[in-house]
Amino acid sequence: MSTIEQIEAAILKLPASDYQKLVQWLLDLDYQRWSQQIEQDILSGKLDPLAQEALADFESGQYRAI
Repeated sequence: MSTIEQIEAAILKLPASDYQKLVQWLLDLDYQRWSQQIEQDILSGKLDPLAQEALADFESGQYRAI
């Protein structure tokens, strides 16, 4: 049995309250990692072309509020 399978089996045995705590912890961890990745992408300039495109669209009047 792999480590992932062991973790999955252990999760299935958790009481509902512990399961909810685990789910919240995973969501928080996922958000934290996503936030760090976005910050790294911003600092490295990866998102600059997208920002420039959005600004150009806005300035040309192509942007429309929903």
